[in-house]
Amino acid sequence: MRILGIDPGIATVGFGVIDSEGGRLSLVNYGVITTPANTSLSSRLDRIFEDMTELITTFLPDAIACEELFFNTNITTGISVAHGRGVLLLACHKAGIPAFEYTPLQVKQSVVGYGRAEKKQVIYMVKRLLNMKAAPKPDDAADALAIAICHARSSTSLLTKNGGDSPCSTT
Repeated sequence: MRILGIDPGIATVGFGVIDSEGGRLSLVNYGVITTPANTSLSSRLDRIFEDMTELITTFLPDAIACEELFFNTNITTGISVAHGRGVLLLACHKAGIPAFEYTPLQVKQSVVGYGRAEKKQVIYMVKRLLNMKAAPKPDDAADALAIAICHARSSTSLLTKNGGDSPCSTT
């Protein structure tokens, strides 16, 4: 199964593509989509949509995993990220690729084994699980790879295989 993991944003969107076969994970590609700061929100959203569509066309994923929004203190940033996330999910829908959503807690639990793990622990485990020589950079791309790994592990769960039919891992 090919999985495209997405760490949503408005200035920077992380992406990570992995293959998962029989519990074995392999890295395909990773990086970021960036949008210029001095452009309108609608222009940035258009760029995110176009680049996401190109990623889908290039890598032909079987599933897309996206991080759910987590609001900390800056609600304005959260709203902008929500706009970007909506465009990303729209691109998935238009391409006919199923999208799955995971909370940061679920991603950390799946990748590190501890839901309150620090970012450096997540990055270390992503590097190790994907047999990478160096830690993936920037952090947005590392997060996207962690989200893809989370989906790879979740999709092989006995809960999923034994009748779980929810398209969202959080329900």
